[in-house]
Amino acid sequence: MHKIIATGLGIGYMGKGSGTAAALCCCVIWYLSGGNSFGTIMFTIVITAVGVWSATVVEQYWGIDSSRVVIDEIAGMCISLLFLPVTLINVAFAFILFRFFDIIKPLYIGKAENLPGGWGVMADDVLAGIYTNVILQVAIRFLLN
Repeated sequence: MHKIIATGLGIGYMGKGSGTAAALCCCVIWYLSGGNSFGTIMFTIVITAVGVWSATVVEQYWGIDSSRVVIDEIAGMCISLLFLPVTLINVAFAFILFRFFDIIKPLYIGKAENLPGGWGVMADDVLAGIYTNVILQVAIRFLLN
C-alpha cells in the first residue's frame, strides 16, 4: 500500500520526469474538479500526512528520497493551488512556479530535505507549494486587479 501511495498510483515508476508528470496529473485533476472545495482542502491535508508516512516506510526499500516517490510533488502541487481561483492560466502558472521552486530549491527549500525520513521528502515540496501559492495570491490580488 505504501508503494502505491508513494508512487502516486504508479506514476513514480515512469523514471525520469516522474515528478513533473505527477504534478501535471495533479493540475489536470484539480482543474477538472473545480478545486477549492472542502474535499480538495481535506485531500491536501490527508495526502501530505499520508505522504510523510509512506515516504518514511518506502525508504527501507528504495533508499532516501527515491525518485520513485512522487507523493511529495502531488502534495506540493495541491498546496500551490489551494484557495486560488481555478482557471487554466492560474493552474498553468502554479505548475510552472512549483516546478521551478522544486527543481532549483532556493530560499531554504533545499535545507528542508535534511529533515529525517518522510519529513525531509515532503518538506521541500510543501515549502515549494507554499512559496508558489503566496506569490500567486499576491499576483492575483494586487498585481492583476
